[in-house]
Amino acid sequence: MRQGLLAIFGKVARTRYWHFGLGLLSGGTIATSAPPSLAVNIINVEFGPVQTRAQVDDLATFAQTGQISPQLEPYQSLLTPAMRQSLQRHLNVEPSVRDRFVQDLMGTAKGRPFVTMLSQVAPDLTPAMIQAALQTAEESPHGVTAITLLQALPGETLTLDGMALVRLLSQLGLSRLEQTALSRVLDQELTGRGALTLASDFEPSVPGPHVPERWSVSFRDHERDRVIPIDLYWSDSTSGPMVVLSHGFGADRYFLRYLAEHLASHGFTVVALEHPGSNVDALIRQEGAILPAEEFVERPQDVSFILDRLADLNEHSFFLRDRLRMDSITLIGHSLGGYTGLVLAGAKVDPITLANFCATLEVGASTPAEWFQCAAAEAEFPAESLADSRITQLVLMNPLAGQLFGSAGLRPVKLPTLVVTSTSDGIASVSEQQLSPFNQLAGPRSLVAIIGGTHLSVGDPDNINPALTQVPFMPEHGAAKTAPLRTYLNGLVLSFAMQQTPQAGRYQPFLSAEYAAQFSTQELPLRFSDRLPASVDRWLTTRDRLAPRLTPTLKRIASVMHLELIDVQHRIANWRQDTVAQLPIRPIDLAARISPRPHAPFQTATQPLTREFDRPAESPPSAPHSAN
Repeated sequence: MRQGLLAIFGKVARTRYWHFGLGLLSGGTIATSAPPSLAVNIINVEFGPVQTRAQVDDLATFAQTGQISPQLEPYQSLLTPAMRQSLQRHLNVEPSVRDRFVQDLMGTAKGRPFVTMLSQVAPDLTPAMIQAALQTAEESPHGVTAITLLQALPGETLTLDGMALVRLLSQLGLSRLEQTALSRVLDQELTGRGALTLASDFEPSVPGPHVPERWSVSFRDHERDRVIPIDLYWSDSTSGPMVVLSHGFGADRYFLRYLAEHLASHGFTVVALEHPGSNVDALIRQEGAILPAEEFVERPQDVSFILDRLADLNEHSFFLRDRLRMDSITLIGHSLGGYTGLVLAGAKVDPITLANFCATLEVGASTPAEWFQCAAAEAEFPAESLADSRITQLVLMNPLAGQLFGSAGLRPVKLPTLVVTSTSDGIASVSEQQLSPFNQLAGPRSLVAIIGGTHLSVGDPDNINPALTQVPFMPEHGAAKTAPLRTYLNGLVLSFAMQQTPQAGRYQPFLSAEYAAQFSTQELPLRFSDRLPASVDRWLTTRDRLAPRLTPTLKRIASVMHLELIDVQHRIANWRQDTVAQLPIRPIDLAARISPRPHAPFQTATQPLTREFDRPAESPPSAPHSAN
């Protein structure tokens, strides 16, 4: 056990979260603006009575040239190329978003853990100082970096509590280790079984015969004082069911545009709607909380309102009459859009469980999605259900679910559901936000795991804010790397949506591990299954049982050790299979080799005996051998 803990902490020290955290806290723990003559030049880290110091000028030299001064030589093991990149990296955030984020932290219960963490790591600093220092750093020629943030501090010395800093960075590193270990386990355990033959003359990822058109229109909900823009994708020969797209927080209706155009080319009518309270415009321009609590109520109502308006047009409009199929609708939701789809399918939010969870949330042990979901604890949900019976299928991409529905809130969801998860998602934790909720779904379900995929990997690269792909602790892949994934999603989602048509049988084979394997790459392997592996299921159960009894750090350590054990067991099983595969087809009869055999009457002394394993086999031929 002790060696296991030491091994885990050794890995923690090598994770990029240590590098990012040290770079962030060397300049991200900041204060009010100050003239250059008063800028901090000494970072003093206290470990009880022991103190250690570093010069900011030496850090700036290291960031620019890579040279390590004699004063920094004791920290040489931490001054890696990744650390240097963290010190150089620019923080590109809209000023309005930055100010609202700080105000949200200072003025809400959600921000209390962050304020507590800040007071422990840097006792002399406050969130208000962060806002002022960011404003000062933005005015520097180099923009906002760790170094320019340090240069915005007043006084000559910044004092940090070393033990509190180590605890924070350990939690960040353990989260990363857990994510990496789970990624390996899912890659190994969710392997295709069977030999399904796919049609060679038919490929659902190829664009269909119809030329898609796009019609943009906005509808005003006077009762809720809300204007909802939509893009309607269709063709002259539209005949398929309707598909609704619900984007995530801070995105817009163009996030899955490539998928909307593909479905429309195959005859579907696609409605991409935009939620005005949680889109990119609201994030930049709207005042108040970053994610208003009421959005958890408004979003499902946005979808139902748009469906009502389209139903009216389908009945009364000369242009649209009888062109829309409103009886069987597939909803595709990404991130917060996944939550939207679950509520429309009948899921019930559990405010009590959510509030209890949010009361114990700790900085460093939680992902951004867990912080965002806590906004729902302040929402006023109506007594009547927000479910909409017109929604008959769900595709949930990197959904935000977590603690929102408690242990029983997802049981009413009995619709066929396809969940797409990315194992390197830095926004929504794979285990809490996706795998645990997946296990609670009562209806037919399938899981696609993008090994190494990130939160935005499924999005349209031409319609993603580039700044979102540069955030240090939420790395995103480039368009070239995710191109095979988008091609696969075109074929996968089309095949899933086609299950509500007479052609369901033709498309069913493409909802398989064999089809996913065709688009797997070394960078992004793809796995498909209709259930979680038994080992992962046991891991989730054990993790949930230990959660109330352990601190977040100990919970992460136990979780990582459990996943590492699964990985070891899998490697041993593979070794055994490889060993058996290399054995002779017919086992050697050791007894026959050892026992004395009489000489045949016609054998001479010079004629060698025929050994048992040199004889032709006299027994019936064994079954064909297949190496695993």
